[in-house]
Amino acid sequence: MSALIPKHGGYRSLKTFQISQLVFDITVRFCDRFVNKKSRTHDQMVQAARSGVQNIAEGSQASGTSKKTELKLTNVARASLEELKLDYQDFLRQRKLNLWDYDARGKDLINLRLTTADEFALWVKHMNQTRGEDLSEIAANGVLVLLSVACSLLDRQIAAQAEAFLREGGFTERLYHFRSNARKQQ
Repeated sequence: MSALIPKHGGYRSLKTFQISQLVFDITVRFCDRFVNKKSRTHDQMVQAARSGVQNIAEGSQASGTSKKTELKLTNVARASLEELKLDYQDFLRQRKLNLWDYDARGKDLINLRLTTADEFALWVKHMNQTRGEDLSEIAANGVLVLLSVACSLLDRQIAAQAEAFLREGGFTERLYHFRSNARKQQ
């Protein structure tokens, strides 16, 4: 063990953070355009999207002193994004809009590797012009595709964090190791 407090943070480089942040930005725009701003659903969707992003960041930052907290917060992020998925599915169902199967449109969207809400808006507009589908239907399904990717990656991240915790232990174990070595050297 080289450091009592290992390198931590760095969440901005995580794909899970990047995709979740994109989903948050898109969700804010989506809700402002298609969901009544005074409704509880509007607030819930925006907060679930925000929670996904914030908990990934907070968990990453906490990982230096608590792998347990990192794991817990990453799981909270995953649960928040699952809640958001249900909200988008409900949006489609309640408006009798189509819920896409994971098809070529979803694969094409993933392959675009979009990084901004503006790029996503252009994709929605292009899909509307070429396929003639409802804008809110395209946007909701597009976000569901991105959420599926984020949730899948978070599942893998959680599994890796759990494995690392079992293999390496946490801060208390590192602290004991450092204190034991310091006493032996005295």
